Amino acid sequence: MGSTMEPPGGAYLHLGAVTSPVGTARVLQLAFGCTTFSLVAHRGGFSGVQGTFCMAAWGFCFTLSVLVVACEFTRLHGCLRLSWGNFTAAFAMLATLLCATAAVVYPLYFTRWQCPPEPAGCAARDFRLAASVFAGLLFLAYATEVALTRARPGQVASYMATVSGLLKIVQAFVACIIFGALVHDSRYGRYAATQWCVAVYSLCFLATVAVVALSVMGHTGGLGFPFDRLVVVYTFLAVLLYLSAAVIWPVFCFDPKYGEPGRPPDCPRGRCPWDSQLVVAVFTYVNLLLYVADLAYSQRIRFVPTL
Repeated sequence: MGSTMEPPGGAYLHLGAVTSPVGTARVLQLAFGCTTFSLVAHRGGFSGVQGTFCMAAWGFCFTLSVLVVACEFTRLHGCLRLSWGNFTAAFAMLATLLCATAAVVYPLYFTRWQCPPEPAGCAARDFRLAASVFAGLLFLAYATEVALTRARPGQVASYMATVSGLLKIVQAFVACIIFGALVHDSRYGRYAATQWCVAVYSLCFLATVAVVALSVMGHTGGLGFPFDRLVVVYTFLAVLLYLSAAVIWPVFCFDPKYGEPGRPPDCPRGRCPWDSQLVVAVFTYVNLLLYVADLAYSQRIRFVPTL
């Protein structure tokens, strides 16, 4: 009699969602995330763009982690119209990048060994130090999930769990840093050549986001042509486009004929176009290397679109 009342697919609650190695990492993410922004909100304090970014990153990651753990524990992810494996892998990589950035930005701008003046006092310093420690632990928790769920050589897995899929998240994240520097008085509109570079960054970013979105939504199998070949062709084109930007941007920003080879002495820190141009140049080369690595890995991957 009792057996007839059990659900045909087994227990409704999945204890492995919190007891497995990946589940344990996710529970630690919830604990460290809640502790971090609670310490900052209670006495640590935050202000300006940097503090707002850190709190937004921690809040975003905590909210989605709650969703992931709840759906895994109750098995509700099977009712969602998306590829759960791709979604969790993409989110874990994005959260790792966000938390790594916040773990560097918050101590850099808010943590000091000296006590701030009253009314904050030494209590605020202690809370900021504790928040910085837990921010680092939060980053390690998300990085651990990425390491545990990453597809191993020869293993068939969801696309976003492969090295190529994870690199897509990093490429999009680096592109966002480039866009942030571009809008911060980089003077990219002075030449058609630098405008071409902006078009390259935008086109590659949109294409990368489209690849991630198709994977997460589980629509890669219905495109009418092999998705893995599409990824290789797009990545090859992205390498060529970024290679052109890696040559053009430094020439038109730092060559004496078009720009400034060195930082102008009268340029105020924090509001200097040369600084923004340097950031764009550095991360252009970073993304170029990421796309080259992606091209090398994307030719060898094996994945299942519906995982």
